[in-house]
Amino acid sequence: MSAYRLSSTLTVLSAAFLLVSPSAAIAGPQQEKMKACNAEAKEKALKGDERRSFMSGCLSSGSAAKQTLTADEAGALKDRKKQCRTEATEKALKGEERKSFIAECVKA
Repeated sequence: MSAYRLSSTLTVLSAAFLLVSPSAAIAGPQQEKMKACNAEAKEKALKGDERRSFMSGCLSSGSAAKQTLTADEAGALKDRKKQCRTEATEKALKGEERKSFIAECVKA
């Protein structure tokens, strides 16, 4: 009877291990992305709001390699967009023509 108990115990333990193993051993894509983004943020020594902004962009982009803008770059981009919108207004552009003009203007 003790051999039967040992066999039953091993069977139950094996089944429990198989049920728990896959979920613990396999990291999902979101976990992998989080690891990659955390590593990159640590490598760049980002702190506070700059880190939060980076992590948000990194996790939503699907790529840990995506670069984030510094505060100065973000300010410059905002100024550039404002200038491009003003130019589009001066040229009386509307609709799709305005959108494409602003997009090209910002890239330049």
